[in-house]
Amino acid sequence: MKNIIIYLFLLLLIYYSDKSYSQWQTDVRLTNDTSRSSVSGNGAWYVAANGETVHVVWYDKRDGNWEIYYKRSTNSGSNWGNDTKITNNDSSSAFPSVCVNGLAVHIVWQDERNGNDEIYYKRSQDAGVSWGADTRLTNNSNISESPSVTVSGLNVLVVWEDRRDGNKEIYFKRSSDGGSSWGSDTRLTNNTEDSEKPSISVSGENVHVLWSDRRDGNDEIYYKRSTNSGVSWQADIRLTNYILFSGYVSVWATGSFVHCTWQESRDGNYEIYYKRSTDAGGNWGPDKQLTIQEDDQQLPSITSSGSNVHIVYFDNRNSNPEIYYTRSTDNGSNWSPETRLTNNVAYSYYPSVAVGGSFVHVVWRENRDGNDEIYYKRNPTGNPFGIKKISSEVPVEFSLSQNYPNPFNPGTKIKFDIGSDSRFRGNDNVTLKIFDILGREVVTLVNEQLQPGTYEVDFYGSNYTSGVYFYELTTGEFRDTKKMIIIK
Repeated sequence: MKNIIIYLFLLLLIYYSDKSYSQWQTDVRLTNDTSRSSVSGNGAWYVAANGETVHVVWYDKRDGNWEIYYKRSTNSGSNWGNDTKITNNDSSSAFPSVCVNGLAVHIVWQDERNGNDEIYYKRSQDAGVSWGADTRLTNNSNISESPSVTVSGLNVLVVWEDRRDGNKEIYFKRSSDGGSSWGSDTRLTNNTEDSEKPSISVSGENVHVLWSDRRDGNDEIYYKRSTNSGVSWQADIRLTNYILFSGYVSVWATGSFVHCTWQESRDGNYEIYYKRSTDAGGNWGPDKQLTIQEDDQQLPSITSSGSNVHIVYFDNRNSNPEIYYTRSTDNGSNWSPETRLTNNVAYSYYPSVAVGGSFVHVVWRENRDGNDEIYYKRNPTGNPFGIKKISSEVPVEFSLSQNYPNPFNPGTKIKFDIGSDSRFRGNDNVTLKIFDILGREVVTLVNEQLQPGTYEVDFYGSNYTSGVYFYELTTGEFRDTKKMIIIK
């Protein structure tokens, strides 16, 4: 009888633990026109988030030709603004990628206005309210395509595949002043076979590029890094070694952790695999198979925040493609059971994932409406910040400690005491918020009822610009604010 009770308790614990992070809300349709709306499918992100502001880009044929469009939410996906047309020319503009750092939003795409596909760039310096002019990044007589963009401080970094050398090679370009000016093209690969579908991520000065490469006779995943923001590059590293297809890789770096995911056919069908480095790309752990199905799992997208790693992909097990999700809360050591995010008879595919605060944002392409439209889904509690009670002693007074380390890059810890004195009323929410130098709220780290105790919260500044920030603890009659500095 005792064993039965323990078993039932563990089942309930697993159920409610799963419910605590699987609070996925209903699908939201972001586009609504009679023509097709499409997205990138090459390991580049078309959704990005900074605090409560979420940015989405896609390409759309409502104007008779493909144009780049943009949409944003300023309240973590609760409401969405109007579509903004980013490009306006008679040729095709397609496969956009977006990244964000504070108020700066950066978009790249491939564009045929010059007679062949070239890489173009555009930025907003006010979180998507207004946009600057188009900037042409490449200029050659052959095809430049499949761009991916990332940002760290003022360093805006772009990779793409390019056919100027006769075969597909990976090229890189950077701006060190937030997109105002650009350096020359840098060729990252040099072999007689195709290198394609690059994905790029940056943490501090460490830049990580992964792609699919046929130099070994079949598609394998290769990796290259720079430790000085792209000024110089180290040798290529082969990450996979199987006789069949490995491709469509997606990479994300947080601190010294570099996470990547891809689709691979070593099992007879396409499955999703994962691999990580814990020392900024110096060494890599073994491959980890995340899915085991008879049908294909394809085109994964990855992001991370703190110790949380999030992956979405589309899955054909239900006779049509549906979007699935999985998460790790310990930097990729263990993974949750997969969660099915879509459920309809139409095709749901090409997903992209981003996080902002505690929210996980997923965007994908779907044809449930008779034509391809862009859809969105969110989980408000899917990216826990890891607030934890660090002492069994009950403090008498309320206090907010100085974060440590300070200055920091990318992570810091904030400790605070919830006291047991007369100011504790039990039903007051405790909020811990980050503000920028102008007093604008950047992110909410804590917003819940807490019992008296000493707590610690991790904050990661990877998505924010260098500078002075303030963090404020508020509960009932207590309020305190302290200064911290992000350096990159």
